[in-house]
Amino acid sequence: MGTEIQREGFTKAEFDAFDERLRAGLVALEQVLARPGFGEGERTIGAELEMFVVDEAGRPLAVGDKVLQRLGDGRVTHEMGAFNVELNTDPVVLAGAPFSRLGADMAATLARIRGAAGAEGGRLAIVSVLPTFRQSDFRPSTITQRPRYRALAAGLRRLRQANPRIDIDGDEPLTIELGDVAMEAANTSFQIHLRVAPREFAAFYNAAMMLTGPALALAGNSPTFLGHRLWHETRTALFKQAADDRPLDETVERPPRVGFGTGWVRAGAHELFAESVALHEPILPVVGDEDPIAVAQAGGVPRLSELILHHGTVWGWNRAIYHGKDGGHLRIELRALAAGPTLDDMLANAAFLVGGILGLAPSVGDLLPSFPFAFAERNFYRAARDGLDTELAWPRQIAAAPEKLRASDLVKRLLPIATLGLEQAGVASEEIDRYLGIIAARATSGVTGAVWQRHTLAALEAQGLSRDAALTEMTARYIAAAEAGGPVHAWPVAAG
Repeated sequence: MGTEIQREGFTKAEFDAFDERLRAGLVALEQVLARPGFGEGERTIGAELEMFVVDEAGRPLAVGDKVLQRLGDGRVTHEMGAFNVELNTDPVVLAGAPFSRLGADMAATLARIRGAAGAEGGRLAIVSVLPTFRQSDFRPSTITQRPRYRALAAGLRRLRQANPRIDIDGDEPLTIELGDVAMEAANTSFQIHLRVAPREFAAFYNAAMMLTGPALALAGNSPTFLGHRLWHETRTALFKQAADDRPLDETVERPPRVGFGTGWVRAGAHELFAESVALHEPILPVVGDEDPIAVAQAGGVPRLSELILHHGTVWGWNRAIYHGKDGGHLRIELRALAAGPTLDDMLANAAFLVGGILGLAPSVGDLLPSFPFAFAERNFYRAARDGLDTELAWPRQIAAAPEKLRASDLVKRLLPIATLGLEQAGVASEEIDRYLGIIAARATSGVTGAVWQRHTLAALEAQGLSRDAALTEMTARYIAAAEAGGPVHAWPVAAG
């Protein structure tokens, strides 16, 4: 979704032309991915971190645009909400101390963002759903006032033909009907980009899909929304429903625009792009000047701007990324991890998931026949709902039925696989010990960001605070602890 959009309305002729270009892009992509040597190179990782700007009371502060103007840094960009900003890192080679290098880069940029936010009377809250949100925070003016975000919102409204409905179960179920799609801006995340070669894409992608449930159980960090105690990672359900484009009276059920996926990848990345085109209507039909088939047939690397733009409006929790510059390559965008609580927590989550993918990929093909895709999908939503206490399925061995394990126990079982994957990639032992040590301690203590928030909220309410006052105080303590650093499993919790 990085393409700049200059207007909000489009004609039928533009949608028709866009459809033609999408299909041409798929043909060109297939040709390029089959080209010997395409996408080979050093394995790298990069990251995106979305965050909220809040006022002194921890309430959303719509100054994102002013913060960006003060910074003037192209790596810090707008997001859907006027109170959101996004930090993008440069890629680093996955060897030596890659997570520490990412962390140092992010820490320096976050310090500058905090300074710019402070100049506008704001602070940063790095949490996947802000606990202090109220329903009145979501209205048309919530959306960042730039054409591409207004066009995206208008496109979702056009396809859905009705107001979004949020219906989330949990300890205190929440059901509301919205007058606008602005609630999509309530969600932030920490996304990792892992570069993979086309020949290995299917194995790496399937390993990512298998591991996303256990990783999410570790990373939950949004247990409340609009004053309701919901899932450990409420963002998972909220984003899916807020960005749903399916009409309520649709006779042929399509997959949601925000979803886990439809099945294991059989051959490679091309099928994921083809699925986006086949199953999801375009929202932003901006046609460029490139003939992608002609570029591919001439031996060049096409930009595929239309295909990339469309694919960027289909928000799979793991997504294929094609990059046409500098010779071109493929990445897997790992989108399920929560924002926050601290850099160490997020980098540890990344180390566990990336290392697990590297360690599992060589054998994943043997495991898939005895591990139906539905098991991985069920794991994902159970992990989002119940965190480390949930029960997850995992393949026992080749040609044997999966077993069921407590998520915290499964994480401990997967740590040696993640360790092996990172070691084989050339990651230093000190780096592995540092970040996977955080994961081991978190799995043993059971304290994720969501658990800390739940415990703190309960303790504050036991002291006599109202729900609103307790959420405000909890958010203040969360921000202070996050700024102080130190992984969340070591944070103190207020006594009840």
